Amino acid sequence: MTFKNLFRQSSLALLLAFVGTSVMAQEKKSTKEIDWFQELKSRITLNGYAQAGYSYTDQEDAMRGGAPKSSYNLKRTLLWAKARITDRWFFLFMHDFNSVVQEFYTDYRITKGNELTVRLGQFKNSFSMENPLSPVQLELIDVCSQAVTCYAGCYDPLYGLHYGRDLGLEFYGDLFKGQLHYELGIMNGQGINRKDGNDDKDIILKLEYRPSDQFRFVVSGQKGRGHAVNEKPVFWNPTIQNGDDYRRDRYSVGMEIKSAPYSPSKYKEARPLKIRAEWLGGKDGEVGSMGGYVTSTIPITDGLDAVASVDYFNRNTEMKYDQTQVTAGLQYWFYKNCRIQLQYTRTWSNYQKDYNWLQGQVQVAF
Repeated sequence: MTFKNLFRQSSLALLLAFVGTSVMAQEKKSTKEIDWFQELKSRITLNGYAQAGYSYTDQEDAMRGGAPKSSYNLKRTLLWAKARITDRWFFLFMHDFNSVVQEFYTDYRITKGNELTVRLGQFKNSFSMENPLSPVQLELIDVCSQAVTCYAGCYDPLYGLHYGRDLGLEFYGDLFKGQLHYELGIMNGQGINRKDGNDDKDIILKLEYRPSDQFRFVVSGQKGRGHAVNEKPVFWNPTIQNGDDYRRDRYSVGMEIKSAPYSPSKYKEARPLKIRAEWLGGKDGEVGSMGGYVTSTIPITDGLDAVASVDYFNRNTEMKYDQTQVTAGLQYWFYKNCRIQLQYTRTWSNYQKDYNWLQGQVQVAF
């Protein structure tokens, strides 16, 4: 399905839902004239962000697919619209103008409170702590850790380039006065804007325990069968060929500690010290992999933070295709969700040459 047809269908569905709701509202108050502009304004909100910057690395070009060592880049330019159809029913459409359609889904809250909501469409899957987070919130310019990047399909030739998103159905909610959050997804397992390649579905479960606003403990797991889309064998898992169905299982255990709750409206004076750590593992076919990371932000003064991260990932535990990255940098928040970032990364690897990476980025969001 082309983007144009997808956009037309999503827009038509949103328009029909809005018109239907407005007609019902008009029937209830037939004696009053409806202000269509105010009605639309009150029901639809627009948000977006852009991230652009500069990158230099001494990594060998051959390992990066011929990518230039020095380059300005425009990583993301996202815009999304969220429509409130009723007090319980919402619809969202998101497009990255630097890439493809990212998300389109509808949420319906079944219970009066937040105990149970159902989501249907294309959206970020729930696996890991990092994947569901927006790049606006994540600390690193390179966004996710190596393990999450691979497991979420952001860099896995077997899975394809899918930005951590998939088509499916999800149930989620908060229990015990918000202390326990759960998410249960039944997904295609084939990624974005693509039909399933087999009849198997991926089951993804996440449980998040939040005893306070400053601490959360998270476990998640994924079980399914992938359908390989790689054009040629990958060096860390050469037995899986294009079109093969293969076992794809994942697990993660992590925690996050903050010195205080974060308030976006007080982006300078209320930034907490934050530490997030997670360990992940998985199996693709007969090849096991595992890795983990520790990432921290430390407020310095007046909107300025220090950022540090240690990240390890072993793509094939039997062949020991492992790689370690250490990142250090600074970020300055000049407005809500708007920042300037500068980071240096050193990478040690036993399957390619060690390299250095310097990145700078400007983020503007609304």
